[in-house]
Amino acid sequence: MSVKLTQYSKASGCGCKIAPAVLEEILSGCKQNIVFQNLLVGNETKDDAAVYELEDGNCIISTTDFFTPIVDEAFDFGKISACNAISDIYAMGGKPLMAIAILGWPVDKIPTEFAQQVIKGAQEMCSRAGIPLAGGHSVDTQEPLFGLAVTGIVKKENIKKNNSIKENDILYLTKPLGIGVLSTALKRGLLTEKDYSLLLDQTTSLNSIGEKLGSLNYVHAITDITGFGFAGHLLEMLAGNNLSARIKKESLPIMEPAKEYAKQFVFPDNTTRNYNNQSKHIAGMTDLDFIFYCDPQTSGGLLFSVDATHEQEMDEFLNSCSQFFAKVGEITTRLEKEIVFI
Repeated sequence: MSVKLTQYSKASGCGCKIAPAVLEEILSGCKQNIVFQNLLVGNETKDDAAVYELEDGNCIISTTDFFTPIVDEAFDFGKISACNAISDIYAMGGKPLMAIAILGWPVDKIPTEFAQQVIKGAQEMCSRAGIPLAGGHSVDTQEPLFGLAVTGIVKKENIKKNNSIKENDILYLTKPLGIGVLSTALKRGLLTEKDYSLLLDQTTSLNSIGEKLGSLNYVHAITDITGFGFAGHLLEMLAGNNLSARIKKESLPIMEPAKEYAKQFVFPDNTTRNYNNQSKHIAGMTDLDFIFYCDPQTSGGLLFSVDATHEQEMDEFLNSCSQFFAKVGEITTRLEKEIVFI
C-alpha cells in the first residue's frame, strides 16, 4: 500500500507553526510569577530551548519540536522531524543526551505500519547524533504529526542565546535557504527525484557544529532557521538590542532548484504570513525576495554571530570541519529598520 503523508496535512513541516502574533496572544497573561533562580534561559527571549543550571557549572537543556509531514515517505518524515528537534540543542551550544518521541497518528486513516516507519527514521537520526530514542507518547489525531522532546547538556560558559549579538559581529549561515519552496513543490507534485534528494540531504544534515561553536567565546549568539524563516529568526536575534543587521543579498545561499520553482510562484502559504508579520521591520526587500527571506524552513541551518576580529579564525575552523557556510552580513548600530537588505 502506498500512502502520501503530505495529503493528510494542511501545512507541511515547520510551516505548520502558529503565527507569531497568534502565539503572542495565546501566551499573553501566562507569565509565571515565581522566580526560578536556576532557570538560565526560559521563554523571555523566544530562544531555541530552556536551560537549567545544575552543579559545577553544568546545565541541562530541554526542548521539544514536532510538526505535520513535510514529505510523503514515512521513514524520511521521521528522520527530518528528529533532525529538526535535535537542532535546538545544538543551537544553544550544547550536546544532546537523549530523546523522547511525540507521535500523533490518525489510526483510522493511515495504517500503523507507516507510523512504525516514522519511528524507525527517527531512531536512525538519533543514532547518528549518538543518542538513544528512549521512549515516548502517542495519541490518535486527525492529522499525522511527529517530533521529539530532547534533553541535552552544556557548560554554563558555553550557553549561546539567540539574542546575545554584539555590534560589528559577522553573521554566518550553515545551510542554504529554499526548503519551504522545495517541500511545496513536492506537495504539488512538481518536485523531481533529484531535487527530492537535495531536500532530504539538507533536512537530515545534523547541525552538530553547534556543539563546537558553543565552546568558542568569540561566537556570541546562535539560533536555527525554522518556521519563521531567515528574516523572522534574525529579528528574534535583534529583539531588544537596539541594533540592526545589514544583509548582503548576493551572499545569501539559496538552493538553485528552489529559484526555479519560485519563478513558478511555488512557495508555502505561510511565507506570506511570515512576510505580513515581518515586513514592517525590514528595508530593501523587493519584488519576490520575500519568497526566500520569509520561507519557512524545516530543519534549516544555524545562524550565528562572530566577533569581527575572529573572522579569519572562524573561516579556517569551519573549513577544517568541512562545514558549509556563508557569511551573509553584519550587525550594525540601529538603522532605519532592524533588517536592511542591500
